[in-house]
Amino acid sequence: FDQIISSYADKALRTIALSYRDIPASEFKKFNDEDAPDEKLICLGVVGIQDPLRPGVVESVRDFAKAGVTVRMITGDNLQTARAIAKNAGILLQGGLAMTGPEFRALSKVDQTEAVKRLQVLARSSPTDKTIVVRRLQELGEIVAVTGDGTNDGPALKMADVGFSMGITGTEVAKEASAIVLMDDNFSSILKSLMWGRAVNDSVRKFLQFQLTVNITAVVLSFISAVASDDNQSVLSAVQLLWVNLIMDTLAALALATEPPSPDVLKRYPTSKAAPLINFNMWKMILGQAIFQIAINLALLKYGAQLFHLPLNRDGKLDPENLLVLRTMIFNVFVFLQVFNELNCRRIDDTINVFKNVLNNKIFIIVQFIVLAGQILIVQWGGQAFKTVPLTGQQWLLTVLIGSLSLPVGLFLRLLPAKVIPDAVMPQVPEEHQPLVSAARMRWEGASKQVIMQGKFFEAIHKKKNARAQHQGSKATVRSGLSGGLAKDTLWKKAYGAAKTQLDNNKSTTTNNSTNNINNNNSSGSGSSL
Repeated sequence: FDQIISSYADKALRTIALSYRDIPASEFKKFNDEDAPDEKLICLGVVGIQDPLRPGVVESVRDFAKAGVTVRMITGDNLQTARAIAKNAGILLQGGLAMTGPEFRALSKVDQTEAVKRLQVLARSSPTDKTIVVRRLQELGEIVAVTGDGTNDGPALKMADVGFSMGITGTEVAKEASAIVLMDDNFSSILKSLMWGRAVNDSVRKFLQFQLTVNITAVVLSFISAVASDDNQSVLSAVQLLWVNLIMDTLAALALATEPPSPDVLKRYPTSKAAPLINFNMWKMILGQAIFQIAINLALLKYGAQLFHLPLNRDGKLDPENLLVLRTMIFNVFVFLQVFNELNCRRIDDTINVFKNVLNNKIFIIVQFIVLAGQILIVQWGGQAFKTVPLTGQQWLLTVLIGSLSLPVGLFLRLLPAKVIPDAVMPQVPEEHQPLVSAARMRWEGASKQVIMQGKFFEAIHKKKNARAQHQGSKATVRSGLSGGLAKDTLWKKAYGAAKTQLDNNKSTTTNNSTNNINNNNSSGSGSSL
C-alpha cells in the first residue's frame, strides 16, 4: 500500500483508502460519524483523486515569475503530492526547496530565514506555518501577499501586506481579515490586480512628470518675462494661465491616469519600497523639458519678431498690435509644447516609442482633441478676454512645428546616458526590487547539486565495480591455485599408477620365469633318475 500511495502521490493524486466492517444493526444505530471506528476494517483498495489545476494557473504563475513575484505553495497535502502539483503548476523549480511544516517549525529562527529564501512548497502545514512564513519574509524586507479561504487563514491574511480571500468559498472571517476579496475565486484575478496596481502607480508618476514640467516652465517664464518687460507684464496673462492650469490639472489627469494596464507592466521587477516617487528618469525628463521650454519661449520673446517677420517701428520695437501677435504666438507655442510633451509623459522609462498603445486609450485621444479645439477657440476668438488675436495659417503652422520639438528633445533625453549626469547633481537610486534568490541562480544551484550527486553516484558504482573485480580476482587466484594442485595430484597419481603397473608387470614376468625354471629342473631330474 505504501508503494501504491507513493506512486499516486508522484502523479499529483490525493489518495483515499476504502474499507468496511460488518456490524450489527444495534451497533449501527449508535454509530457516530465524527468517531468512526478505525480498527478491524477490511480494506477494499486505495483510490487516487485528481484535483486538476484551474485554467490559466500555469500561465499566471509564468507571468508572475516574469514580473519578479515569487509564488509559494503552502498546503496540507502530502509532500509528494504537493511537490507534484507544484511542478505541474510551475511553482517548484529546479533547486527550489520543498519541505513539510513540522520540519520547518523544528528549524531555528536563523535557519528558517535562510530556508524561506528558497522555500517554494510547504506541505503538511498548519495555519501557524503560514504565519511564520509571512513573518520571516517581512523581516527580509519582502512585500507579502497571502491567499486563503478558511477561518484559520485569518491571522496570516491580517499579517500580510495584501490579503486575498475567496468570495465564493471563503468564510466571513477570512473576508474580514483580507484586504481584497476575489469574487470569482480565480488565481488569475490576482495577476489582474497586480497589473492594475502597477498601472495606477505609473499613472500617478506620469501625471506628476507632466505637472511638474508645466509648473516649472510657467513659473520661471512668467517671472523672467515680467522682470524683463518694460511694463512689468508677463508674457502669459492671468486668464491664459488659468487655461494652462486647466490643461495641466483636469485634462492631463484624465488623459494620463485613465490608460488601461498593458502586459508590458509585467515585464519588469516590482518597485522597491525605498524607491522615490520621482525616479532618475523622471527628473531627467522634467528638468530637461523645463529648461528647453523656458529657453524656447525666452528666445521667441527676444527674437520672435525677426523669426516671424513681424514689422518693427522706427524705434526698432514692435507696435502694440504686433506685440500682441507675438505674445499670442508665444502662448500658442507654450500650449503646444505641453500637448506634445504629454505624449512624452506617457512613458516614464527609457522606452523610445511614446506612441505605443496610444490608440488603446480613447480618453487620451479625446482629451487631446478637446485641448486642440479649446486652443483654436481661445486664439481665434478669445479676443480681449484672453488677450489674443487671430493668427494666420502660416503662423499656426510655425507655432505647431516649434511646439512639436518636445518630441525629439524627449527622445534625446531618453538616449542620454546616465553616466553623463553626476550623482552629486542627480543621484541614481536603484528602483527595482530584486528577488531574494533569482530563478536563474536557483536553477544553477539545482543543476550543480544534481551534477555533484550524479558524480558521487557514478563514483560509488565505479568503486563497487572495482571492489567486485578485486574480489573476483582473488577468487580466481585461489581457484587457479587449487586447480594447479589438483592437476599435480592427478599427474602424480597417473605416474604412480603407471609405475605401479610396470612394477606389477615386472613382478609377474619374474614369477613366470621362476615357475618355468622349476618345471624345467623337475623335468631334467626325473630323466636322470631313469
